[in-house]
Amino acid sequence: MSDANRTQMMGGGNRTQMLNTDPNRTMMAGAPSMDPNKTMMGVAPTINATVTIKPVQCPVCKTFNPVGVMFCVDCGLIFDRALPADAFGAPAVQLPMLVEQSGREHPLRPGATVIGREGDIALMDSRISRRHAQITSTDGALTVEDLGSSNGTSVNGRKLSVGEKAPLAGGEKISFAGLEVAVSLPGAASGNATQAFAGNKTAAITSAPSKVTAPAILTWNGQEFPLKLGVNTFGRKADNDVAITDPYISGRHGVIEIAEDGIYITDTGSTNGTNLNDSRLAVNMRTVMTEEDTINIGAIKLNIKRAVTA
Repeated sequence: MSDANRTQMMGGGNRTQMLNTDPNRTMMAGAPSMDPNKTMMGVAPTINATVTIKPVQCPVCKTFNPVGVMFCVDCGLIFDRALPADAFGAPAVQLPMLVEQSGREHPLRPGATVIGREGDIALMDSRISRRHAQITSTDGALTVEDLGSSNGTSVNGRKLSVGEKAPLAGGEKISFAGLEVAVSLPGAASGNATQAFAGNKTAAITSAPSKVTAPAILTWNGQEFPLKLGVNTFGRKADNDVAITDPYISGRHGVIEIAEDGIYITDTGSTNGTNLNDSRLAVNMRTVMTEEDTINIGAIKLNIKRAVTA
């Protein structure tokens, strides 16, 4: 008679098997087979094995670029020559810029930079040729030349002949078929130059500072926005000179220029367009206006008044 609680030896050819007839006893099994179709539980990966790849943000136009690119996909900035200041205080390499009336900056890299609808600097205006002009930077010296464009290139109002190389010293107004940009050089008075003071002592001022009065005021819905002399960008984004939070307004809607000879308005390609009184403004067309005129954008009405000087 067999005992159900005893372990029995089973003969089977040349091998002996251990048969445990007790269902409550633990049986030792062999090593698991490496079945490729079977789910195996492994150890969790360590934190040191995780690699985070971050995109590169352009220090000029703030566009996020894929890892490993040498040029910004939006503005063309060369990352291996113009890097932002690092954690140890190294200064950023500054490049000369072309600045549109909307405030957008286009860096001019060393060597030749082609301007046009299909150039290194793309200016999307129907009046501009595909390869309109070229600016060459050699050892810090800049020259501009027209590449045989249909509507011509002018520097400070003087039209260039095809192939003529005009030197640029900074501050010039270049017109590409009527689309005007300004030349900004690093360290210029209007740029980011650092002003150094002689000595570390606090200098006393001779008189109390006077209150600066804005040369003009933009009014909307009972609010007043001071306008500075020169170019004032307006739109829905907070980084505009005049930020108007209304769904009719584009992020970068237009430009209001306060000049000595008058007031000018330009629509820079807004979604809903800009009307001066009842007339629709053409995109990128600088248009003169007066204090009696009304700027209409959808249901919004804007007016401008010059400051009264004593």
